Amino acid sequence: MTIDRIRRDFGTNSRSLRTPKINRRVSLSPLIMKKRAQNEHTRTSVYTTKEPVSVDFGTHNRVRILLLPGVIILGIAAALIQTGILKGYGSVVDFFYYATFATGLLLAWRFHSSRVFSALILLLLAQRAVEFFFENRLPGLKALEAISFLIPLNFALLALARERGFTFAAAVPRLALLFFESVFVAVICRPEPFAGPGLFHGALLNRGWFRWTEIPQISLLMFFVVFTGLLVHAFTHRKPLESGFVWALLSFFLALNSGPLGVNARAYIAVAAVILAVSIVETSYAMAYHDELTGLQSRRAFNDATARLEAPYTLAAVDIDHFKSVNDTYGHDTGDEVLSLVAAKLAHVTGGGQAYRVGGEEFSIVFPGKSLAEVMPDLENLRVEIEQSSFRLRGRDRRTIPRGPDRRATAQKKSSRRKANLSTPPGYLRVTVSIGVAEPTAKKPTFEEVMDLADQALYRAKEAGRNRVEVAATTRTRGKKKAAGNTA
Repeated sequence: MTIDRIRRDFGTNSRSLRTPKINRRVSLSPLIMKKRAQNEHTRTSVYTTKEPVSVDFGTHNRVRILLLPGVIILGIAAALIQTGILKGYGSVVDFFYYATFATGLLLAWRFHSSRVFSALILLLLAQRAVEFFFENRLPGLKALEAISFLIPLNFALLALARERGFTFAAAVPRLALLFFESVFVAVICRPEPFAGPGLFHGALLNRGWFRWTEIPQISLLMFFVVFTGLLVHAFTHRKPLESGFVWALLSFFLALNSGPLGVNARAYIAVAAVILAVSIVETSYAMAYHDELTGLQSRRAFNDATARLEAPYTLAAVDIDHFKSVNDTYGHDTGDEVLSLVAAKLAHVTGGGQAYRVGGEEFSIVFPGKSLAEVMPDLENLRVEIEQSSFRLRGRDRRTIPRGPDRRATAQKKSSRRKANLSTPPGYLRVTVSIGVAEPTAKKPTFEEVMDLADQALYRAKEAGRNRVEVAATTRTRGKKKAAGNTA
């Protein structure tokens, strides 16, 4: 079976079936070698003043990701704890305490989340240390003061750290920090008089304002600064795991403030473990159903949504024109930026459409409850908006190939791939898309048939010159194509 036959069976855009490249470095001309070295060195990126690089899903979704489900879990737990319902169920709370930590550690290990694993270990050791030293009042207060200061600091380091999995290089710094902090707590909690605890007894404000808590003012300040920083960090990054650190830290603070011993403290610590464990599940779900690069919903979300889809609806297949040329000329980093920029446009498509990234430079837009005639103006506006967006190239080196006969010959070979960019000013990149549109008909009622019609319309848009909206053949009337756009 030839490679062409395989590509016909699996699609021409399959990236996993590319013909292996042959090393022809010796036969390349010096000019091409120089240009290739410039491309590797430049690491060009693109930007536009009209749209941010990342997809902005709006303040509503940012707040939802920040608050849910952490606030609900913590709110329900606080209502149960503060009403005193749990006082007669100490054994149940103890079982819940150990079960949540065991489940959280197992999930963190299974999903390679070393940050959550480390946070759970810190919470468990901190609670055990407070309970151990509180056998005597004075050492217990010293432990409370030290731990209330160290835990927010550790949470800040973990939340801002890059996830590196369970590697030796990632474990050594955390274990070393944990060892020194353990030694520090053990030293200041000695029963003998020691000047160390005085570090936490400084009064930043009027002491009378803080009679409601035994946590020192310096620890309260640390908690406030870290909590605010993590809140902003979670709001900007829009990831459930980052939100989990915020509400787990708040639950730990409530545990220390409710009395370091007893059912209430253990319940709040267990809730912190639950929040972190749930954040792992939510993050895994987000990774499975959302494309990490563009922020759009992924192929799996597309399959789930279309499985429940009922007529009437319209499906649009979108493909970036000359995308391989962009990757080859400017590098994959620039290609990723182009994907993100186009995705930002698709995410704001009008007409009630939902955009998905289904693979490579291919996207799909589903318009539930809309006919093809209703969404054609929205798709045409989308095409024009992308066409009119010029992306400025930026990098350490934006020099073009020197003029000469070799440059002219190279430009002639690539003229067919640069038609869309002939009118673009130097230093800018203009991107266009081709769109194929289809809707279910009496002869083609199933979604698979509609998707095939949309793909065929997309191929015709490519063959007709790209940068256009092409309607599926079965939906055309009187032999006329309801297509829009300019030939690229």
